[in-house]
Amino acid sequence: MRRLTLLLLAGLLSALPVQAQKAPAPSLRSYFADGAKLKEGGTRLITIQTPKGPFKVWTKRFGNNPRIKLLLLHGGPGSTHESFESFEGFLPAEGIEFIYYDQLGSAYSDQPKDRDLWTTARFVEEVEQVRVALGLDKDNFYLLGHSWGGILAAEYALKYGAHLKGLVISNMMMSIPDYNRYAEEVLAKQMPPAVVQEVKAMEAKGQYDSPRYMELLIPHFYAHHLCRLPELPDALNRSFGKINKDLYVLMQGPSEFGASGRLERWDRKTDLPKLAMPTLVIGATHDTMDPTHMKWVSTQVQHGSFLLCPEGSHCAMWDDQAHYFPGLLRWLKAVDAGKQGVTLQP
Repeated sequence: MRRLTLLLLAGLLSALPVQAQKAPAPSLRSYFADGAKLKEGGTRLITIQTPKGPFKVWTKRFGNNPRIKLLLLHGGPGSTHESFESFEGFLPAEGIEFIYYDQLGSAYSDQPKDRDLWTTARFVEEVEQVRVALGLDKDNFYLLGHSWGGILAAEYALKYGAHLKGLVISNMMMSIPDYNRYAEEVLAKQMPPAVVQEVKAMEAKGQYDSPRYMELLIPHFYAHHLCRLPELPDALNRSFGKINKDLYVLMQGPSEFGASGRLERWDRKTDLPKLAMPTLVIGATHDTMDPTHMKWVSTQVQHGSFLLCPEGSHCAMWDDQAHYFPGLLRWLKAVDAGKQGVTLQP
């Protein structure tokens, strides 16, 4: 009788569904483990296919976390991963894996000259190929896009959102026309009228490379809205020094008072409710992007959270680290724990 009871119990247990075991948090040893045959410090060149043939893009992995792998999309277009170097001071200590990635046309990646390559749709397909090559999936893949990278991240999420565990839109409005209005109606009015008049006169003449243009913008615009630190961090100087100007001007336009180029009409406001993955939107009080708009974006996605950096500007990961990184880390850990909407601030 006892044997029969044990057999029946075993049969019942075998019929129960097997629950997937959650991967453990990484130990210090496993976090810094490098499984590659050739130890290159996490660096990997990935071959991507484009309508113009194959090219290589540069990536570099920091750490190893089976549950949280954060791919970083830099701004520009045509800037570099170096703008994210501040992440090294915060994420490794918390066991968060993150991956630098220079998009095609940027820094350590190939820089073809064919203008037909510089479209948002083509960049989206590039990100998808990078995801596949790195083995990222819905159980571990978080995507963070800053500035232009925020546009690219949103476009990727709208097409390939099924692969995402979480999305972060950092310092980027979801409408270029709205951004242009904010630049004209708010940011420009914060500058001395004589400065605005001279800058616009130079832009009308196409004098974007004039030393005087930057003499006006650095103290009156960049120092207030791009990075508010007394001195630009070395990483930002290196990143700005490597920017692909041909790519940047073609897509963003030459003016710093609003975008033009191929992105001039970009607007995804009506598509935001389609984003079903947990989404964090990061804004900053002194940003070139309207923080009110950024908060609104977080209410339009299905599972949105908003983080305001009150001391920050467009590069809030540098000039308001006291708010940017604790908020980002709290959100990542909450999503990893199974939460979708996370309240970060009142």
